Amino acid sequence: MPAAAPSGSAREPSARYLSHAGPVLVDSGPLIALFNATDRWHAPVRGWLQANPVATLVSTWCVATEVCALLARRVHNEAALDFLRWAQRGALELDCAQGGSLTEVLRLSERFASLPFDLADASIAEAAARRKLRHLLSIDADFDVYRDRAGRPLVNLLRP
Repeated sequence: MPAAAPSGSAREPSARYLSHAGPVLVDSGPLIALFNATDRWHAPVRGWLQANPVATLVSTWCVATEVCALLARRVHNEAALDFLRWAQRGALELDCAQGGSLTEVLRLSERFASLPFDLADASIAEAAARRKLRHLLSIDADFDVYRDRAGRPLVNLLRP
């Protein structure tokens, strides 16, 4: 079972949700919480999904890899398999990196080198820029530093 996040690395769950219709990028934290009923973010993530049934969830293969590894380690292998089955049924679109994605991920990672390196986060920021998406679901406080090409912050819909 996942331990509580260290202070400052994740926001406290909130009962209020920002609504959104259309594509929403999803980081690993909400996906792990969704498949782990004991995670403190499980209910808020489920609540957001129930309140936003027309939102299209999009994530990256880097995030999916992290989710599977952490679910298998923290919960059970079956939780990781349930996540993959859920994605296969169309609940989550897995974005494929394009030519230039690695260069952009590296650029983002170097730009934010003062933060702990996280390939999954950098892949979400790259996909957001490439696909021109600004909305995401994340429990990580450090997503506040990422900006789109116009300098605007990404909008975390799990934020109160």
